[in-house]
Amino acid sequence: WCLNRMPPGIYCPMEFWSKGENQNIQVDFLLPTGIYLNLSVPCNASLGTIKQVTALVTLICSFLDPEAYVFTCINQTAEQQELEDEQRRLCDIQPFLPVLRLVAREGDRVKKLINSQISLLIGKGLHEFDSVQDPEVNDFRTKMCQFCEERAAKRQQLSWAAWMEYNFPLQLEPMAKGLGTGLLHTPTKNIFVNVKFQSGGVNFTFQISPNEFPITLMSYAVKKQATVFRHETMENPEDYTLQVNGKYEYLYGNYPLYQFQYIRSCLHRGLTPHLTMVHSSTIIAMRDEQINSIANPPKMAVKPPPLPKKKVKGHNRSSPCGFMVFSYFFSPQLVVQAGLFHGNEMLCKTVSSSEVNVCSEPVWKQRLDFDINICDLPRMARLCFALYAVIEKAKKARSTKKKSKKADCPIAWVNVMLFDYKDQLKTGECCLHMWSSFPDEKGELLNPMGTVQCNPNTESAAALLICFPNVASHPVYYPSFEQVGNTDVFLRGESLASLQLKEILERRSHTELYEHEKDLVWKMRHDIRDQYPQALAKLLTITKWNKHEDVAQMISLLQSWPELPVLNALELLDFSFPDRYVGSFAINSLKKLTDHELFQYLLQLVQVLKYESYLDCELTKFLLDRALSNRKIGHFLFWHLRSEMHVPAVALRFGLILEAYCRGSTHHMKVLMKQGEALSKMKALNEFVKLSSPKATKPQAKEMMHVCMKQETYLEALSHLQSPLNPSIILTEVCVDQCTFMDSKMKPLWIVFNNEETGGGGVGIIFKNGDDLRQDMLTLQMIQLMDILWKQEGLDLRMTPYGCLSTGDKTGLIEVVMHSDTIANIQLNKSNMAATAAFNKDALLNWLKSKNPGDALEQAIEEFTLSCAGYCVATYVLGIGDRHSDNIMIRETGQLFHIDFGHFLGNFKTKFGINRERVPFILTYDFVHVIQQGKTNNSEKFERFRGYCEKAYMILRRHGPLFLHLFALMKAAGLPELSCSKDIQYLKDSLALGKTDEEALKHFRLKFNEALRESWKTKVNWLAHNVSKDNRQ
Repeated sequence: WCLNRMPPGIYCPMEFWSKGENQNIQVDFLLPTGIYLNLSVPCNASLGTIKQVTALVTLICSFLDPEAYVFTCINQTAEQQELEDEQRRLCDIQPFLPVLRLVAREGDRVKKLINSQISLLIGKGLHEFDSVQDPEVNDFRTKMCQFCEERAAKRQQLSWAAWMEYNFPLQLEPMAKGLGTGLLHTPTKNIFVNVKFQSGGVNFTFQISPNEFPITLMSYAVKKQATVFRHETMENPEDYTLQVNGKYEYLYGNYPLYQFQYIRSCLHRGLTPHLTMVHSSTIIAMRDEQINSIANPPKMAVKPPPLPKKKVKGHNRSSPCGFMVFSYFFSPQLVVQAGLFHGNEMLCKTVSSSEVNVCSEPVWKQRLDFDINICDLPRMARLCFALYAVIEKAKKARSTKKKSKKADCPIAWVNVMLFDYKDQLKTGECCLHMWSSFPDEKGELLNPMGTVQCNPNTESAAALLICFPNVASHPVYYPSFEQVGNTDVFLRGESLASLQLKEILERRSHTELYEHEKDLVWKMRHDIRDQYPQALAKLLTITKWNKHEDVAQMISLLQSWPELPVLNALELLDFSFPDRYVGSFAINSLKKLTDHELFQYLLQLVQVLKYESYLDCELTKFLLDRALSNRKIGHFLFWHLRSEMHVPAVALRFGLILEAYCRGSTHHMKVLMKQGEALSKMKALNEFVKLSSPKATKPQAKEMMHVCMKQETYLEALSHLQSPLNPSIILTEVCVDQCTFMDSKMKPLWIVFNNEETGGGGVGIIFKNGDDLRQDMLTLQMIQLMDILWKQEGLDLRMTPYGCLSTGDKTGLIEVVMHSDTIANIQLNKSNMAATAAFNKDALLNWLKSKNPGDALEQAIEEFTLSCAGYCVATYVLGIGDRHSDNIMIRETGQLFHIDFGHFLGNFKTKFGINRERVPFILTYDFVHVIQQGKTNNSEKFERFRGYCEKAYMILRRHGPLFLHLFALMKAAGLPELSCSKDIQYLKDSLALGKTDEEALKHFRLKFNEALRESWKTKVNWLAHNVSKDNRQ
């Protein structure tokens, strides 16, 4: 770089680039000829524009084409970066120093451009994957690259109708199964629908039965157009599709109109649906544009083999299973504990090293032997280490005990698989960089559920050097299924034993089985396969994974096991079942999931990837395959993975999956990059607001925010993008004057977008930076799932599961539910004092009357009644805490909904050590006042409300195991309030899963009456909240 011959460059931190986008900056250019130039360049100029600067063009063109050269810079992570994408601006690139070097292009430009875009998109340079120099990483990249490019090639062969299904998946309402006994009635009255042709012309309004399919509506439109314009020939309606105006949402297929979410939403809001007739030629042009934008890069070259490892001295092989331990670490008296695990199950007793005193480089040089034969090691056995300090506890002053107590202080942990990804038993020296430990409530030192990846932060991590013994003169491999063979002996239980087995498998309680019961279950495993196949998880739990004979018999039996329902297959994805054959079996059972069902469980499936021991696994391939077949699934898979790229333990795995997805969906990258650019602008804007708001009044800070947003780069980044919350929504134009920020500590941004084509007003998005949205995301997913389950039983409780998406480290987006307000604001606006607002029982009803005059009020009260029932049950079952009048809202249509789910599963807020929220769910007298239409003796309406609550609760109870499994899988996310079985026990209790239906209903009625009886306590809490909020303002 020869920077010593130039004046020193100015250090440009990221903040500099976000503030000075409209300014010029002095940039040093290093040309291939050795010439150095210093030019003033606009920060928002693209690299292509900079290259065309007259002085540079003159100098370059004198000897070569400018296209043969590319700029490089030093980026913010102090690495040299080749800037292939010349549409990017200088302020977006944010070089560490304002120095650009022009070098000759080398290699395949298209491939390098795609690599550069993937690196930018996933937040990790692809060169980092190369530098790992791990054969498993290289093999996985090659295999997944081929897998995803094959999927992309197949997609290019799709017909226009099939391509629609990939690109614009249908958005349908769940339908009631069977006849249904609830409130989800099929509409019978004809509806009005407005239709226009994309090619222009007039709008037509048709009256049509909601039970008709889209093709009928399209045939009406084609006939009408032919009649009005007197066309001699009538077009084929099958050559068209219906698009929702201003959205990437289409209506097609053999579904009744009322089943489409858009139509149903319009009917509920009393609006006329507006649709556009789009000709298949337009769709084909969109498909071809997508295909043409894909330039297939050459296949990845196979990486050279890694350098051979250092030779180590052989060890005594007479011991069953052992290895040597060394360490490089600065610490007090240290001990290493080691354990062998298969899932959560300990395969044999843990072993510990001797204690070593403080020294510069503690070395144990000690052999650790486990009480298990190598032939009994299961394929997925992992070796877990914990490094801890032994500290003498200080004696108490009056203590007469001579023996002083010792305390174990955890320092670090690390896990490693005993077999490599090619099934070979590991041998030789291995340096494991450890993860810092944090003491847990159980006092466990080992962390078997933790990652098997080593800590990538090698400079500051403790390094544990171990040596696996050479147990044979040749490499030892775990036997394949063919080598194990069909070793299972067929056993059939006696009739008495069959009755005992039935009782064990149908037990409501989840207590540990006695040894004789485990023996009976194992003995009758064939009966379980034939009569109780859904009890596979129980059989796997009692299997002795430290006995190779039992493992071989279980794997053999699994080959003839019938496919499981989705519910039971989800259970098998838990960390307790790590065996690869079990994993493959579970994924095969999940392949029958529809795209809509898969989308419902996607959050959990991404978290379960953290349990995988190897990069190449069935779950990864399953998720990639489905993501490349449905762009909506691809969109959310991308963001669920991308949002955790800052987590070192998963960055490699998630980064590699993201790379594979991008290679199989290069056309989608452009859309995702636009979203990433908008998010980065929102983050910069939020940081600016946080800095400016303490020094200015809110109106002044808001004005400064608007000035910042009106810069060209902000306006461009925040316009014409698909919403990350819902890719079918187009955020056409940011409405700067309607944007603001909220008063809470992290100053969330309130950003409003306009899309004139939708005709339905603005779209609002809240951008949060500094708050972890993952718990909100999980809670809203569960509320949405409840809504689907209720609708499938014919019960529409008018829920509002608004969009919420975590996009990065404590950053994310929340959908604004427009035309709604908080209970607190409604009460305060109708009362003169904050102290009396919470006790004003007429405030809610009067507000609804003002928004729904005349006959509309009755429908609004019905919407309120239904939604209040839904949220009463949902918040009770999920144990949602911190409920007050600022996080319960009402839409102008009457729908009540809850926001801000910072506490769940019974983790309620306390004040002075006393639980502030003793009421099981929120049911205040002003809610009852609305439900009873303002009449004190309207018990009929209230009993209907109670009936809705009871029916909703009993439906959820029937699906209790599904909620348990989904929450259990989310333990992998590491949420503070969902970390152990005690948290999930709350769900079992709230759904009364150990009780009969009669007992459970009685239990719920007691809770319901308790909430009603003690609603005054809720009022007192709300009063305190209102007064404290009033004092803060």
